[in-house]
Amino acid sequence: MPTSDSYQDYLIEALKDKMHAAAYLTAHWEDEEPEPGLLELAFNNVFEALREANMSDEEASLHLKKLDVLLSQNGSATIYALANWLNALGLKLTVAVDAGEESGSVSDVELVEVGNV
Repeated sequence: MPTSDSYQDYLIEALKDKMHAAAYLTAHWEDEEPEPGLLELAFNNVFEALREANMSDEEASLHLKKLDVLLSQNGSATIYALANWLNALGLKLTVAVDAGEESGSVSDVELVEVGNV
């Protein structure tokens, strides 16, 4: 009888590619009808894929607890804390021109990078 890998295993393996992980998070941010908890699940999946191999279970647990705190905060400091959280996984938070908006000849320009401040 053939066996198959679970979708979760496939997803985590795919998210080990940082470009794929960034696109995955971007797709969740841009969802026009976001479901509660889905963004947090996406962050957890990316964390599972990109957490450092030498990160202890205790360090991993602390990093995930930081995410819970970040997602429950309000205010502008939250965006910087989220950028730092992503930076620890080798990702960065950026702002880009929406390709769906009329923007002359520019369709995908990186405007701001957060997290390296």
